[in-house]
Amino acid sequence: MALKYPLMLEIGLPLVIILLVLFHIVKRKHEYKGGVRVANASYARKLPGYRKKRIFNLVVTIVLEAALVLSLISSFLLAARPYEIETVNKGEKKRDIFLCMDVSYSLCDLNSELVQSLKDVVSNLDGDRFGITIYNTSSVLYVPMTDDYEFVLDRLDKLKEYFDVQKEYMDEFGDKYYLEPEDMDRYNELEEELEEFDAGTLVNNTRLGSSLVGVGLASCLYNFPKLDDEARTRLILMPTDNCQEALEKPIVQLDEASDLCKKYEVKIFGIFPNTDSYSWMNTKNYDSVYSDFKDAVEKTGGKIYKQSENLSVEDIVQKIENEEAKEVAALVVKQEVDQPEVWTIILLISISLFFVMGVIRR
Repeated sequence: MALKYPLMLEIGLPLVIILLVLFHIVKRKHEYKGGVRVANASYARKLPGYRKKRIFNLVVTIVLEAALVLSLISSFLLAARPYEIETVNKGEKKRDIFLCMDVSYSLCDLNSELVQSLKDVVSNLDGDRFGITIYNTSSVLYVPMTDDYEFVLDRLDKLKEYFDVQKEYMDEFGDKYYLEPEDMDRYNELEEELEEFDAGTLVNNTRLGSSLVGVGLASCLYNFPKLDDEARTRLILMPTDNCQEALEKPIVQLDEASDLCKKYEVKIFGIFPNTDSYSWMNTKNYDSVYSDFKDAVEKTGGKIYKQSENLSVEDIVQKIENEEAKEVAALVVKQEVDQPEVWTIILLISISLFFVMGVIRR
C-alpha cells in the first residue's frame, strides 16, 4: 500500500502522540478534583466489589483511549489517500495508419497499384484509424485520421482516378515536345483534370521544386492526433522514389523528418519503385536515393520494400500487414486504485466503540 499524500500521516501521528501525552498529564493533575480524600481507604480497595469496579473502569478507559487514537490515525490515513498500483490489460493497441503519398508523376504506376491494393486492407480494419496525406511541392491533408472506412475507400477510388489520369498523360504526352493538332483536345482535357487533382500540392513549385520528401513526411507526422497517446501505435506507409528536385533548401529534410518520427515512435514502412519503374524524368542516381530512403525508414524501426518482378505492390502491402500484425502490442495500463475500505471500516468500528464505551462509563 502506498499513500498519495504521506505528509498527512507524517503530521498526524506526532500530533496524536502529543495529544495523548497532554491528555494523561492533564488527567493526572486533575485526578482528584471535585472529590473527597478519605483516610485509611486501603481496606475498601480490597473489597471484591471495589476491585471489580476498578478493573472494569480501567478496561473501559483503555478501550476508550484506544478507540479514540485508532479513529484519529484512521482519519489521517484516509486523508493521506492509501492506494495501490494495478496493471490492467485493456486488450490490444489499435493503430493509426497514415498513407503519405508522393504524387509526383514519376510514381503514377506504383501509386495506382498501391491505392487499389489498400482497399482490401481498409475494408478489413476494425477499430484502427486511417488517414491520407498527399504531397509534391506542398502537402495536403487529403483524409484526416478517421475510422469512417467508407469515406476512406471513396477517397482511394478518387486517388486511383488521379493516378490513372497521370499515367495516361505521361504515356501519351510525357516525352513529346510537339503535339499533333488531333491530340490537342485530349491533351487539354487531361491538363484540366490534372489541374484539379494537383490543387494544393504544387504551391510555389516553380520556386521550391518538386517531390519535397522531408516536407511531406514531417507534415504527415504532425497530422497524427495526440502523438503522446500511448493507447495507439502509429505507422506511416510511404511510397516514393525519393527524387527530390529542390530549387532551394526545403524547410525539412528527409533525415530530419525521420528523426522526428523516431522521437514520437512512429514507424515508417517505405515502398520504392524498381529500376524499370524508375522514371526517365529522374535526375538522381537510383542506388543513392534508395540508400538514403532506406536509412531514413529503418531509423524509425520500420522496413523498406522494393517493388520487383517477384514482389508486386500487392505483395508488399500484404507483407506490411503481416509484419504489423506481429508488432501489435497489448495495451497495458498502470493505474492508481484507491484503497480506503480497510481504514474506513476501522474508523467506523473505532467511533462506535468510543461512543459505546463513553455511554457505559457514564
